[in-house]
Amino acid sequence: MKRETGLIFHIFLILGDAIAIFLSFFVAYIMRTHLDQRPFYFESAPLEFAISFLFLIPLYLIILAAFGLYRKSIFLRQSRWLEIGRLFLASVVGVMAIISYDFLFNADLFPVRVMALYAIISCFIFLCFFRGAIRLLRSSILKKRRAALRAIIIGNTKNTEYLADYISAFPESGFSLVGIVAGSKYIPKDLRRKQYSSLKEALKKSKPDVIFQTDDRRTEYVYRQAINRHLLYYFVPSSAMLSSQMGELELIGDTPAILVRVTPLIGSAKVAKRLCDIIVSTIVIIITAIPMLIIWLTEKISNPRAPAIYKSTRLSRYDRRVKIYKFRSMKPEYSGITPEEAFTKMGKPQLIKKYRDNGDQIPNDPRITKFGKFLRSSSLDELPQLFNVLKGDISIVGPRALVPGELHHYGDRSQLLSVKSGLTGLAQVSGRRDISFGERRALDLYYIQNWSLGLDFRIMFKTIGTILFRKGAR
Repeated sequence: MKRETGLIFHIFLILGDAIAIFLSFFVAYIMRTHLDQRPFYFESAPLEFAISFLFLIPLYLIILAAFGLYRKSIFLRQSRWLEIGRLFLASVVGVMAIISYDFLFNADLFPVRVMALYAIISCFIFLCFFRGAIRLLRSSILKKRRAALRAIIIGNTKNTEYLADYISAFPESGFSLVGIVAGSKYIPKDLRRKQYSSLKEALKKSKPDVIFQTDDRRTEYVYRQAINRHLLYYFVPSSAMLSSQMGELELIGDTPAILVRVTPLIGSAKVAKRLCDIIVSTIVIIITAIPMLIIWLTEKISNPRAPAIYKSTRLSRYDRRVKIYKFRSMKPEYSGITPEEAFTKMGKPQLIKKYRDNGDQIPNDPRITKFGKFLRSSSLDELPQLFNVLKGDISIVGPRALVPGELHHYGDRSQLLSVKSGLTGLAQVSGRRDISFGERRALDLYYIQNWSLGLDFRIMFKTIGTILFRKGAR
């Protein structure tokens, strides 16, 4: 799915919460010093007092997330009172957590304890206000059919009619109906102009973001069409299937639909992973700045005319082409061309089959310089990719970036391209190049289908050990 409207609303939600939390401590100070007539014995300015809480805002956001306040369902009409109740509990728990921190580390964050009570009240009010404003903004945008996900409904059941009616009547649903693949009797009369004779035609002409399937005919084919195009896929179950645990159950109007995910890395999980990428890449860039400068100078001294940084086109999420940065490890005459072209150019075409059969590697590769061999074995050639991570081209952890010219070796690659490629990944820490191509691909798919921040951190720590011991390096 290429449209990220849900993600954008979640980002606004997180930013709004962060601002609300900051303002709550500022207002707590004002309430104690200006509205409360009792004497006080501290001299901090209101802005200085509020700024002292800035580093604790991420802790507060984690508490909000723990209460389920960043789930996609939080935007549903039915959950509004539930959200308000959770916001009050999260406000109490958040301030209690800060009081605990204050007590354990003697941080003196609340010089007057009643300010904690004022912080709870103001935090709850501000959170409700900002979230209400974001809801209104979202509703206003969706009512104009802006940012709505373009939806196709396929299936010959009554649920097709129910869904079509609901999506057309309620733009706040977040969907815009662009096509229906069903028999005429299952389509409301006023929507039959959107009827298509086949899914293939509907996909070609309506350019959807999401597919709803309301029957169980050719489900594997329909699902495959969805993931090949990076679309969301909802399966609408019959009443007999509602107890199924095959996905996340949502209500689209009054119609239950199962969201079948290619990966758990959607919505607020994407925000968390992106924040992690920015923080980790920034820290590592600062730590490795001097080694990178030394490598760059060595490259320029050894061959002044050749570029020290090599740029290579790779495919990342949703088939997006990105320029990946690496320190040059190949001889200049072989950089930027395919292995087939390089081996042919050097007069050794017999190495092509050996290279491919050996999982895209070959011992003592004649294309690589002596210094390049050291860079590869130590993984130092990968350091410039940290700037790709910071830019958002790739992630710290993810599947191996695919080379456009080698796609015929990968077969079905749609799931591999459902998330950003990674600087490191599960395959790299499971043997790097000591495992076969098929095993690497299976590990990449496992990562995509079972992603979690915990798994990312385990892979990062394993990567450090893999680099230090040069396990599987070439």
